[in-house]
Amino acid sequence: MPKLVQLERWFEQLLEVVVMLLTGGMAVVVLLAVVFRKAGMSLVWYDEVASIMLAWLTYYGASLAALKRAHIGFPGLVESFPPRWRVTAVYLGEIVTIGFFALLAWVGWEVLVVLEGSYLISLPNVPIQFTQSVIPIGAVLFIVAQLLSLPRALDEARRGVHHQILPEVMDK
Repeated sequence: MPKLVQLERWFEQLLEVVVMLLTGGMAVVVLLAVVFRKAGMSLVWYDEVASIMLAWLTYYGASLAALKRAHIGFPGLVESFPPRWRVTAVYLGEIVTIGFFALLAWVGWEVLVVLEGSYLISLPNVPIQFTQSVIPIGAVLFIVAQLLSLPRALDEARRGVHHQILPEVMDK
């Protein structure tokens, strides 16, 4: 198995573990909040922590989707081009996507600098920099996912692989 494919599989497994841990952790937090609220003892930190976990889940999940090329895209548009333009279209899409996430990583880092010394309201020992670090980290992970899956996307563009939406529904 080529090294790039091994790296892609390792990265996918890492992201899957992170997404599963975040999903499980969020389920536990929500369940605890419901139990405590029913008992008349609301958790003061619940709203803040749950919204942060949802943001983390969104960023890490988006990176996993990017690696699998399962994010919002226009494969039908690329496939409609003549063969010689497909690879160019993929490269242009990558430049725009990676450019956007590079900008997001840079601005996210700038935000972390501004937030230095700020802490969560409900959990005053937790720095806001920690909670918002998902922005630059998630953006970099998305870029890595795009780059790792690029050879596969280019191969599919060269071969003119046809993508169906929900193929199991289309076959019925």
